[in-house]
Amino acid sequence: QVQLVESGGGLVQAGGSLRLSCAASGRTFSSAAMAWFRQAPGKEREFVATMLSNSRSAYYSDSVKGRFTISREKAKNTVDLQMNSLKPEDTAVYYCAAGALYLSVAESNYNYWGQGTQVTVSS
Repeated sequence: QVQLVESGGGLVQAGGSLRLSCAASGRTFSSAAMAWFRQAPGKEREFVATMLSNSRSAYYSDSVKGRFTISREKAKNTVDLQMNSLKPEDTAVYYCAAGALYLSVAESNYNYWGQGTQVTVSS
């Protein structure tokens, strides 16, 4: 059974930083993309960042580019999201996703999802 488990969410003041981690078990994603999405209250889930297994190819949404950094560690089958200069509008439940065959912003291309971790940024 494949599982993705996120950790690292919490409450932080605007301008602060948080690091989210996602650990995959049940299969390796060494040849697939892993990504982060988020869903704010009352809004649809949206793409945040994605990275291929080579850890050199990544893509970010415009809203987080320059503030967030996605990284992967193949040996540990994990994907992290370093979030700096956080803003209140970054408040959301953040989801880890895996299994896309290429860099993709579309939810439908990811076969596996975590349960999510809450990030709250206070002003």
